[in-house]
Amino acid sequence: MRRRLSVDRRREELISVALELFGTRDPEDVSIDDVAARAGASRALVYHYFGGKQELYLAALRSAAEELEARLRPPGDVRLRPLDELARGLKSYFDFVEEHAAGFAALLRGGPANRSGEVGEIVDGVRQRLLRLILNRMHIGTPGPVLRVTLRSWIASVETAGLDWLEHRDMDRGALERMLVDHMIALLQVAERYDGQVAHLLERLLSGD
Repeated sequence: MRRRLSVDRRREELISVALELFGTRDPEDVSIDDVAARAGASRALVYHYFGGKQELYLAALRSAAEELEARLRPPGDVRLRPLDELARGLKSYFDFVEEHAAGFAALLRGGPANRSGEVGEIVDGVRQRLLRLILNRMHIGTPGPVLRVTLRSWIASVETAGLDWLEHRDMDRGALERMLVDHMIALLQVAERYDGQVAHLLERLLSGD
């Protein structure tokens, strides 16, 4: 006999199953019946909680986005040098990638092909908040176009690296994280040729201020 779960626990379980399916298959190839069967629940129960597949898909993406953002939020009682904070953030990011592979894949599969509407808002919202988090840790208010493009390019590289690492796992995770920190520095070294703001930022980062 299937155990009885609270409303919240049952909803979380359905979201977890949905993330697993959406993380490995295109959303259009996943049905409510697939989710119900994997969760050992009735089709009617899934509809009761979510109303339909689109609502379930959005709830699953929001769940993944919220957990990732929570992990990336720096502890308020710890102050590190900017590059050390970047390394700490990357470790938290890849902790999420490793522990919630399906959720990470589902979140990124939500864009860019599905960038319209609420799906695009969820995916882009994560990227925008990650950009703002990096700027805050670097003590930058409003970035110029060169710095903005540079940081957004780096965020895209981190996403790609996470998906590649999940697919192949043929590189030491710690080495990958260190490489991405060096990648940030390399991108800023190129960008400083085009913008004095970046040159001053890079000087501060490398000096540890």
